[in-house]
Amino acid sequence: MAALLADLDAEQGRAVALAPMAGITDLPFRRLALGLGTPVVVSEMVASAEMVVGGVQARARAALGLGCAATVVQIAGRDPQVMAEAARRVADLGAGVIDINMGCPARKVTGGAAGSGLLRDPDRALRIIEAVAGAVAVPVTLKTRLGWDDDCATVAPLLDRAVAAGVARVTLHGRTRCAFYTGHADWAAVGRRTAGLAVPVLVNGDIDGVAAARAALAASGAAGVMVGRAARGRPWLPGQIAAALAGRPVPAAPTGGALVDLVAGHHAAMLAFYGRDLGLRVARKHLGWYADAAGVPAALRSALLTAGSEGEVHALLPRAFAASERHAA
Repeated sequence: MAALLADLDAEQGRAVALAPMAGITDLPFRRLALGLGTPVVVSEMVASAEMVVGGVQARARAALGLGCAATVVQIAGRDPQVMAEAARRVADLGAGVIDINMGCPARKVTGGAAGSGLLRDPDRALRIIEAVAGAVAVPVTLKTRLGWDDDCATVAPLLDRAVAAGVARVTLHGRTRCAFYTGHADWAAVGRRTAGLAVPVLVNGDIDGVAAARAALAASGAAGVMVGRAARGRPWLPGQIAAALAGRPVPAAPTGGALVDLVAGHHAAMLAFYGRDLGLRVARKHLGWYADAAGVPAALRSALLTAGSEGEVHALLPRAFAASERHAA
């Protein structure tokens, strides 16, 4: 597990991780990304208050993929003691690394003074970090943003205090909370906010390919990158970046029949994980992202997203992705 936190690794080069994305990086997606060469994946955000409610342990063990050593589990909340108890439970279930979410910009999260809302209350944020780090023996990491807004000056001091409290790695998204996902990630600002930190830093935001990864590393001075939205419809992307940064041959993006097989396997895995009815609904957004990445014609894309059964979807896949070689990324 120590290799997940190293800034450089002899086998994998620069650290590369798949970002936690609510409603996207579920267990089927993370397993797929790992199989395609992603070195580290982070679970979807787990609400700490839900985690401490009785009866969720079995669900958590299944949904978090705790049997996989390359999985980091992310927790979120506003109460230090509840966060500490959630961390203990996740660690007891087998998590090898626990990440604290202080970066989610969603209003339903920040409105409850969690996620990036904690950037407006750095003292509470530090109490959470101290409570979590003191509750578990496994490494604790932190993911956050440049600040609440452009005038926020709390992040750099908070990161210094977080490291002193026991945080073993920091991931910094190059936008403020108020920017959400607009504009461009400021990778140089990531470097300024994290200058002098005694732990590895991952830069996050707009890492959409090998060139962007190299540019983000150069601008930020970070030890590695975390890939988020660009992996939607391209679960092979973090693995490609990891290979390139390690100086290994970069695997080609799957096209044609290989892409059909990959999408079919992912679709089947989602139905097995969620059940037929919910699985069909959850899978539609992934089918849309695959179709967009491959340049699938609008009529075929619509047919994929409205198909009412697994059989209908799988029958359409060869037609939808037959010409995907032209759009390989």
